[in-house]
Amino acid sequence: MPVATIGPYQIEAEIGRGATSVVYRARDSRSGRQVALKALALNRAFDAEAFDEARSRFLREAEAARRLRHPDIVAVLDAGEAGGVAYLAMELIAGHDLRGHVAPGQLLPAPQVLQIAARVADALAYAHSQGVLHRDIKAANVLVEPAAGRVCVTDFGIARIGDASHTRTGMLLGTPECMAPELLAGQRGDHRSDLYALGVLLFQLLCGRLPFEAAALGALMRQVVNDPPPPLHGLRAAMPAALSALVAGLLAKDAAARPQDGAEVARELRAIAAGMPPP
Repeated sequence: MPVATIGPYQIEAEIGRGATSVVYRARDSRSGRQVALKALALNRAFDAEAFDEARSRFLREAEAARRLRHPDIVAVLDAGEAGGVAYLAMELIAGHDLRGHVAPGQLLPAPQVLQIAARVADALAYAHSQGVLHRDIKAANVLVEPAAGRVCVTDFGIARIGDASHTRTGMLLGTPECMAPELLAGQRGDHRSDLYALGVLLFQLLCGRLPFEAAALGALMRQVVNDPPPPLHGLRAAMPAALSALVAGLLAKDAAARPQDGAEVARELRAIAAGMPPP
């Protein structure tokens, strides 16, 4: 049986699947290196009129992500398109994402959560300084590699490839539960939209639930745009007041009322963690 390939990459196993993409463990036939290969079927997501624009946008975003060099950002090694399938080759991380730590009974100790979130905030600050937005910070896009002591943010800019068909389909780009109010209102957003999503992730890792939850997308969007989030201390009474205030600030409806820089958020998180009893 012939070996399945995408571009120069030989597929070895599927290791993850999302709504619009599949991640494989693959091997580069040129170097022999194992990689994580993310494949997006652009030919299925876009009609012929939009395909070229989507491919060009994908390759531009991939090139921007490829320039990022930070210890807590998964390195993008290569990008291309073959047979209507766009692919990203990334370093293969021997760890797991945070989806297993966002439900009651599976939560990590609070000081560990703050240290992880601080490293994500630092990674965002670096990317923002390079002019790169993430656009889809969520538990599935943050990996932890305990053996190496790494926190790895992945998928920078990938949500934006749908921009080419946004006006045609009305589709939401990113994950609605984690999207800032300005994004749900159809605005472009900026680095502060990423910090809002970090606030959602922090809330989820500490409380085992999202700040806004609804069965219907319309109801969820109304909550995000109009309703105040439940206070952190109302769900975790033992949390420091400073942490509750920081999370509330990250989840502010008005981007101008949020912290304005990921490095500032990282400093606050580490200061709060330093004052908490060890787990």
